[in-house]
Formats: sequence, structure tokens, C-alpha cells
Amino acid sequence: IFLTLLKKAFLASLMWSSARGLRSTIGLARLAPRVAMATGTAPPGSKTAIAYDCAEVEARWQDFWEKNKTFKAVRRQGKEKKFVLDMFPYPSGSGLHVGHPEGYTATDIMARYWRMKDFDVLHPMGWDAFGLPAEQYAIQTGTPPASTTKENIATFKRQLKSLGFSFDWDREVATTDDEYFKWTQWIFLQLFQAGLAKQSDVLVNWCAALGTVLANEEVIDGLSERGSHPVSRLPLRQWVLKITDYADELEAGLEGLDWPEGTMAAQKSWIGRSEGAEISFGLDSTEEDIKVFTTRPDTLMGVTYVVLAPEHPLVDTLVTPEQQPAVDEYRRSISGKSDMDRTAVGASKGKTGVFTGAFASHPITGERTPVWVADYVLGSYGTGAVMAVPAHDERDFAFAKTFGLPIKWVVVPVGSEGTVPAACEDTEEVFTAHGVTANSGSSFDGLSTTDCKVAVTEALSASGKGKSQVTYKLRDWIFSRQRYWGEPIPIFFPVEMEAPGGDPRKGDKHKICFDKPEAVPFDELPLKLPAMDNYEPGDDPQGCLARAADWRYFQKDGHWFARETNTMPQWAGSCWYYLRFTDPGNSESAWGTQADEDWLPVDLYVGGQEHAVLHLLYARFWHKVLFQFGYTKHPEPFQKLVHQGMILGSDGEKMSKSRGNVVNPDDVVLEHGADSLRLYEMFMGPLEAVKPWQMSQVSGVVRFRNKVYSLTRHEHLGDLMEDDTQKLLHKTMKKVSEDIDSMSFNTAIAALMVLTNHLAALEAPPRAAVEKLVLMVSPFAPHLGEECWSLLRGGETSATATLAYEPWVTWDESLCVDDVAELGVQVNGKKRGSVELSKTSSEEDAKDAALEVPSVKKFVDGKPIKRIIYVPGRILNIIV
Repeated sequence: IFLTLLKKAFLASLMWSSARGLRSTIGLARLAPRVAMATGTAPPGSKTAIAYDCAEVEARWQDFWEKNKTFKAVRRQGKEKKFVLDMFPYPSGSGLHVGHPEGYTATDIMARYWRMKDFDVLHPMGWDAFGLPAEQYAIQTGTPPASTTKENIATFKRQLKSLGFSFDWDREVATTDDEYFKWTQWIFLQLFQAGLAKQSDVLVNWCAALGTVLANEEVIDGLSERGSHPVSRLPLRQWVLKITDYADELEAGLEGLDWPEGTMAAQKSWIGRSEGAEISFGLDSTEEDIKVFTTRPDTLMGVTYVVLAPEHPLVDTLVTPEQQPAVDEYRRSISGKSDMDRTAVGASKGKTGVFTGAFASHPITGERTPVWVADYVLGSYGTGAVMAVPAHDERDFAFAKTFGLPIKWVVVPVGSEGTVPAACEDTEEVFTAHGVTANSGSSFDGLSTTDCKVAVTEALSASGKGKSQVTYKLRDWIFSRQRYWGEPIPIFFPVEMEAPGGDPRKGDKHKICFDKPEAVPFDELPLKLPAMDNYEPGDDPQGCLARAADWRYFQKDGHWFARETNTMPQWAGSCWYYLRFTDPGNSESAWGTQADEDWLPVDLYVGGQEHAVLHLLYARFWHKVLFQFGYTKHPEPFQKLVHQGMILGSDGEKMSKSRGNVVNPDDVVLEHGADSLRLYEMFMGPLEAVKPWQMSQVSGVVRFRNKVYSLTRHEHLGDLMEDDTQKLLHKTMKKVSEDIDSMSFNTAIAALMVLTNHLAALEAPPRAAVEKLVLMVSPFAPHLGEECWSLLRGGETSATATLAYEPWVTWDESLCVDDVAELGVQVNGKKRGSVELSKTSSEEDAKDAALEVPSVKKFVDGKPIKRIIYVPGRILNIIV
């Protein structure tokens, strides 16, 4: 073998030397090993492999695509469409790391595949560009956020283009573009005019250092997650969007969507639809009642105390003078806790509270029940009050054990009726499951949990002290942000001057009438941010825009007005960007009716699982509103959703600067090329899986890329195709197609590698097979695909010389079925051996082959064959 290969290498070097006439045979012989090392082993019979210059090839084809607008999205009459969307990125200052392109590569493969399947494809990209990081950088450096954002977008765009993604860049949008946030403001005004955007004094997590309201998830032990700044709870005027009005529609709309089960469950849990009862507990000190909502009215007879949230308005009414100082001090002490800290479950999360001195009357028994204030009850959830049943609720149990309150069992496991005493203060267990009612009086004892719920609710309804009710865990969306870098809310308010002729810009005394909001007229949109020298928030909850007096205050028809100084959250721009992608150049409307008809809904949406709830829920909410108003004919925005898994650093940890494990895709592209990065990220494992980056493994896909390239430069591409090659080709075409359909990219690449190795081992690889291989490789490695296709087509360079719209491969199903199978051979019903036979073999051929098997022959020899049972491809039974 060695001598044969040496001879072939020598002959190849002679041929090359003759063709070039520039180098000596000896020089070429010395050069050949280095070329082979760079490109992979050359196929038998080919010329010495020619190095694949990935940098030159990739740059050339990227220029070609941009110059010829190869991926411009166009709708054709009678063709089906595919809208392929990525969750667009926030353009941070650090640029991309190798984890970011994973989802983009997946959608790009699908977009390229569907174009070749003759779909009209919309595959856009843009920038979720408003956000707190740019503002923080502005505070630290004085650089305007707009400048920083523009530079970051340029970096991201360069990186994405270098990876060969087939985006229609003519549709690029950024949420910070004037022509974009004009329509974001317009959508807000639709919500405002429909009564879905309102002002409310909301108890929020206020961080003075960051100058903004923080979500509960952004507060850890009373400090901001970003910067560890103190956070306090205080009531603040906020714009709130009434997402709760659409709770039922948001839950019902999930049916029929092709989404991950975990995401569907997370959305339903966040919406938190609960069926139960509203129950009224009377008060001795006031005519008002304490109203509670419970999903377990069957446990009403187990109530031993009632709890109000510290912010509940009745606290000030019912607290006794003796308990007032203790209640005031308690409310002050818990003001910095986030909702998550307050509602945490577990022994390690100590329960705190204080007795109000007041009592409520039980709605059925009339018994006096103590009323407490405790932070584990939230004023923003339900009614802000709970009936405490410590025997059957973990938080109530922990509170009762802490303060020595009674614990009464009223539900017992099925089969244990009569074995549990009513008073169980010494118990260390909580029974939260359904069971049988006990210790609740003759009207309810012995009823199942389900039946008792109905019975108790009916009894309360009859007495006027309760009713059945549906409630939701979902809360209205707090929409205001007290910071600079966000969309200005297009609302203004009348200003009343204390003295005639006063000027609020100069600090003259005045009152802003926040109870009389007015919409900015459409022809004055977009309402832009003012230029500022100081972006620091200060300690004014109205935000830094409150200091821009010349922008905030203006006169109209002789009257003074004040603009809203809160801005929108980053969620706003990302709630509707997919709609703008359908019609980005439209200056008359956010998107047109025809664009909505042409492209919506999104057929494939790919992004991180961290957006499983908030972004997806908020976007669906806006879409539901727009659907109701008739701006879109589609009730749901995203038909299919896929979450890509996280790519970890080589140390198995999440990539971050602080860990020093970030891999920059620019470095990988520079060393190995964009196609190698794309191939490796898709070959690492299933798209949804979490995977560690291993730079050493990139070389495997580099060798595969080089083998494919070398095949297209093979000197002896032939016209004949042997049966085994034909069958492998058709099996590969089927598998790769089905794997792409299911987004199983790693197994598709593995199949392509097997076919490539087979073809590379042939003396004369069939040209038709190589062409099919190149077509299948192209969605994964588009630069390689284009280059190889061009070579196979004689180097054509016209505007249409691209395989982007070449028909996708098709296969013959009959060639995908193995006609040879292992056949079990039985003698008198017992397996004695096996043979490999064609599935079309006759009974006689099968018998002859079986009798040649020694383990079968010894049980048949010398015995007459009475009968043969033969099922082709499955079994042969010889009866002797």
C-alpha cells in the first residue's frame, strides 16, 4: 500500500510540474506533504490537493451576496412562505461570543434549506438597542448612549456578516431608530386610548443609585443585582399596562402552538389561573370586611388567624392604638424586601409579622379570629389578605409555628377519617393534598375535597359572605422606567402655575396635574429624547429627564404643559419588531395590511430559554391587542418556537469576562473560517442541549470541509455510479432532509461526513453524487457550498451564479431500503443459525443458502425435509 501511494504521489508531482513548468519535481515533492497537511488527504487518483483559502473564499462570497442582494425577501404569487426569526440581540460593548451564533446558525440553515425548497423566505435581523448598560456607560464616561449604541451595532453587524448569515439586511431595524420608536409610541397610544394603559401608585423596588425601578428578580437581599446598590420599597406613580384583561386569551392561545412543553407550562404558571372563592371576614372596628381569595374553600373551618399585607389599606383602619407603634416599626423594617424574598418558602426563610390587636369574625362560625400583618402576603397579589390555615399551607404553618398560633386539621388523607385530632399544635407536618373533610361540622365532614369546595362556596353565597371567583397570579405590567435611554412615553399633563405669568422652567411654583394625561398628537411623533450632559439619575424618582426643564415643559395655546419623564422598558421595542420586519420602509403605518397578509405569523422563532416568560408573554399581549383592533389578522405571532441550548466555556461554566472563558468568534473565523465555526456549533450536539466549547475539536469539521472541497477538484469525476454509492447517496439525501426538518443538525452533518468519506475513497467519484453532496452541505457551510458549486459549474460568476435557489435534493424511496437482510433459520421451530439474503430471494435460494450453514446443516443432514415455511426478509423454518 505504501509503495502504491508513493508511486501515485510521484506521478501526481510530475503532472503538476509539467503543467506549471515553474518548479522542479523535487521542489514539488517537498511541497506536497505541507499542502496535504493543510487540506487533508487528497482523493485517490486526484491531483495533489489544492489548499482551501477560507479567508479569501468567504470574503468573496459575502461580497457577492451583498452586491447581488441574494437574500432579498420577495413574495411570489402562489408560493408558500417561511418567516424565520431570531430573538434579536442587545448590542453590548463586548460584541458576540461563540454562544451567540448558535441560534443564528440554526435559523440560517433553515432559511437556506427552505429557499432551496422553493419557499419565499423572510429572514431579517435587527437590534434591541435601548437598555440600561448603555446608560450606565454614559454615566461613567459621559459618552452619549446613542453614540455607544451605534458603535456596538457596527461591531455586531460586522461579526454577523463575517459568519455568512443570509439575512435580508435591507430590512434591518433598531429599536432606537426614530422611524422605529415612532411606531412603538403609536402602539402605546393605542393602548392608552383603549384604557389599557393607566397610571397607578404602585409599590415598587426603587434603586436611587441606578435611578430606576427594578423587577423582583433584580433584587437580592435588599440590594440591586447590578452594582449591589440599596433598594427600598416605596409607592411610585407608574404607567401600568392591563395585561390581566387578556389573561384568559393568553392562556387559551397557547393551544395549537408548536412550542416546547416547558415554555408552555412556564407561561401558564405565570398567568396562574385559579378557580376558588372570595370570602368576607367581618370586622368589629369597622363596617368594612376583609376579603380573601382562596382556591381551598374546603379548609375554611381550619382558619386560625387572618393576615394582611403590610401595605393593605385596612391596616391603618383596624390596628389598635396599643399595637400602632409595633405595626409602624414592622412596616418600616420590611420596606427593602423584594416580593421574592417576602414569599420564599422553607424553614430557612424565617417568617416575620406583628399582631394588629384587631379581630375578624369567621364567616360561618362567627368565632373571633386574630388579624396579623405579615410580609409573606403581598398587597399586589389577589386581595392582599389571606385566611391562614396552618395545618394545610406551608407558609401559614411556618408562621403559626413561629408565633405559637393554633393549628387545626380539617382535611385528612382518605382512609384516616377520625384518626386526626382537631388541635395539632405539636405537629411538624403539613397536609396540603386533597383528602376528606374532618373537624368541620356535620354539614361538611366526610365530604371529599372537591365536594366540600362546592358545599362551602354555596353556603357562603347563601349567607352573602362569599362567592365563587376566578383569579390570576399574573399582574398588570409596570411599564415605566425612571431612566434616560428608553422610548419617551408620549403623554403630557396640564400645569397649573401658582402665580400668573410664571415659568416652570425657571423653578416657579406650579402643580403638574398627573390625573389629566393627554396623548401627544400623532403628527408630533416621534417624541425624541433631549440631549443631556448628565445622565445620572439622582434621587428624584421622576428620573433624570425631570431635570431637562426646557424639554419637559412647553406652552400650547397659552397654557403650560409637562411631558412625561418616565421612559418605556426595554421590553417595549421587542414586543413588535417582528411586525416591522415585514414592512420596514413604510412611513405611513407601522406595517401594511399586505405585509401582514404576506408574511405573518412567524413560522420559526429561535432564542434563549431565559425569555420563556416575560418577552414572549408581553409580545403576545401586544399582539392580542393589535389583533383585537384589526391591525393584524393573525391571533398569535409565533407559530413554532425553539430554544437553543447554552454553549459553555471550555471549563464547563457559563461564558463571562470575569471567568476568562469567553471565546470570540472573530478568533475562530480568523484561524479556521466561518464555515468551520458554523459546522462545529451544529455538530457539537442537539441544538437544545447545553454544551461546552472545545477548541481542539474544531479541527474535525475543518478536515470535513477540506475533503468536500477536494472532491470538487478531483481530476477524475465520473459519470458512472455503483449500486452501493447510489444507495448511500439516496439514504443520505433522505436522512439529511428529515434531520433538517426536525432541526437535528448534528446527525445530519454526521451523515454528510459518512457520504464524503465514501466518495473520497473512490478512484472516480460520480459527479452527480458530488453535486448532491455540495447542495446538502451548503445550508451548513454556505461559503464552501457556493465555491464548490461554482467550481463544478466551471467558475460561473454572474449574479445568478449561486446555489442559494437551486432545487433541494430528492431521493428514490426504494433505494433507501436495504434489500439484504439477516434471515433467521429455524429447524423444527428452533433457531439454529442465520443467513444474509436479498429480500426478494426465492424459497429455493433461501433453502440452499441455509443448508450451507454448518449449524443448520447438522440438524438437517440425513432427515427428509417435510415442509418449508418461508417469509422473505424475516424467517425460514425447515420442518424435518
